[in-house]
Amino acid sequence: MTTSAPITPLTPTLQRVAQHLANGLTPPEIATKTGLSAVTVRQYIRDIRESLHCPPRCKLPVIVHRLFAVQQVASPTAGRPAPQLSPEERLLLRAVAEHNDARDIAVAAKLAPADLRAALDRLLGDTGAQDTTQLVILAHGWKLLTAEPTYAARSGASQ
Repeated sequence: MTTSAPITPLTPTLQRVAQHLANGLTPPEIATKTGLSAVTVRQYIRDIRESLHCPPRCKLPVIVHRLFAVQQVASPTAGRPAPQLSPEERLLLRAVAEHNDARDIAVAAKLAPADLRAALDRLLGDTGAQDTTQLVILAHGWKLLTAEPTYAARSGASQ
């Protein structure tokens, strides 16, 4: 993310919402499941993002990855074995987990921006993930994203 400042521990309420995110629920699904209003869920997600020192407009895959990386939510369990990913696919996976902007994802994955969509579609297909948030959740369950990410050393410019 943007800083190496200590993570602010989540309150029990934020912890519950964060765990729903880590389980793959979307904000509207969290609102339905918890009985909270959509506005309240959005505010809680903003509070989670701020606690994690994520920049404004931080996307859900990055928030979920950060929640797992700093152990604010329970790690997922893999329901199936990890697919064999090439080094290029692993690099793209890490880029999706750590960057918000498509251009920054492409640069981190060493791809031309025009090739990002096709590479991401192949990665989603190879992993069976429905979207990038589920991809990050599956990758953590498969222990493919367990090493401490490099975002603490980077500036916030790409975030």
